[in-house]
Parts: sequence; structure tokens; C-alpha cells
Amino acid sequence: MPTFSTLSLFLLAAFGLLVAPGPAVLYVITRSAEQGRRAGFTTVLGVELAGLVHTAAAAFGLSALLLTSALAFSIVKYLGAAYLIYLGLRTLLTAKKDSPTQVHIPRSTSQLFTQGFLVNLLNPKTALFFYAFLPQFVDPTRGAPIEQIFLFGGIFVLLACCTDSVYALLGSTVGKLLRTNVKLRRLQRYITGSIYIVLGITTAVIGSEKK
Repeated sequence: MPTFSTLSLFLLAAFGLLVAPGPAVLYVITRSAEQGRRAGFTTVLGVELAGLVHTAAAAFGLSALLLTSALAFSIVKYLGAAYLIYLGLRTLLTAKKDSPTQVHIPRSTSQLFTQGFLVNLLNPKTALFFYAFLPQFVDPTRGAPIEQIFLFGGIFVLLACCTDSVYALLGSTVGKLLRTNVKLRRLQRYITGSIYIVLGITTAVIGSEKK
């Protein structure tokens, strides 16, 4: 079991990282603004489940493949980028086909959950983050390293659920205001689609070097 000082340091570091919006947070905000609070919370659950998968991968050393294989890193990176760009293009094309009087029908809960899960799972930078960040707080003299990594990873995901849910609420509030105006609603969809595409391009271009 980690010491109190180690846990305190971990909590401070984790909170500091989580309050700074990253790609997953931007995705949650965009989804919430587009489809409301329920969609945002469902997306958060999908994103954080992927976080648990990354924790397990770090604990069992699977993420090391991304550190040693440029091909593995590139495959995962481009799959994630392609998925985000696909979501963006579909949003833009839907905006072109919709008329001002049409009501946007939210995707099913399972679809929202799956998309949030895939967006975070297919982000190799997230996998590398868990692999690099969690072990920094492991003390082999305080117990099995694998158990400590799971503990720190679980705490991090729990904190992320809280902070991302706050962002989901903010996003849904802004989206509700936008949806009351037809012109703003149209603009919102173009902004949403553009954000997905920019996130995808950023994933593909930035950090192409194997860390």
C-alpha cells in the first residue's frame, strides 16, 4: 500500500493533469454540446472504461509494445485519427442534409458509449501516458507493483470521471443555448464536425515520433 505522502502527491499531480483539457475532454465537451447532458455522461463512461484498459495494459506491460515498435505505434495512431476524422465528416455531411425544421435524434446510448471508448482506446498517446505516469508512484517495497499500478490507475480514472462530468455539464449547457437558435444550431454542427477533424489530424501529425 502506498504511503499517505505518495498518495497525496499522486492526487495533486493527477488533478493538475485532468483539469487541463486534452483531446478526450474536448471530445466530451463537443459531444455534450451536440447532443446534451445524457450523451456527455455516456461518453465519459466510455472514455474512462478505455482508461481502465490502458491501466491494465500498463500494469501487464502491454503498452511497452508502443514504446518498442514504431509500426504498432503508427497503426494505433492512424486508426484513432481516421476514426475521429470519420466522425467529423459524418457530422458535416449530416449538417448539409438536415433542414432547419428537422429534429436531431441522439444516437443510442450504446453507440455513444462505444464511440467514447474507441476514441480514447485508439489514442496511443494516452496509452503511453499511463505507462509513463503511473509507475512513477510505484514503490516496490510497499507491495506488488502490478497492484499499485491498478490502484493508481483506478484512482486516476475515478478522478477523471468527476472532472470530465463537469466538462460534460458545461458542454451541455452551452449546447442547450445554441440549440434554441436555428442559425446557431447549424453553426454548432459545423464547429462540432470541424473539432473532430482537427482532433483527428492532430492525432495523426503531432507526436509522430516514437516516445
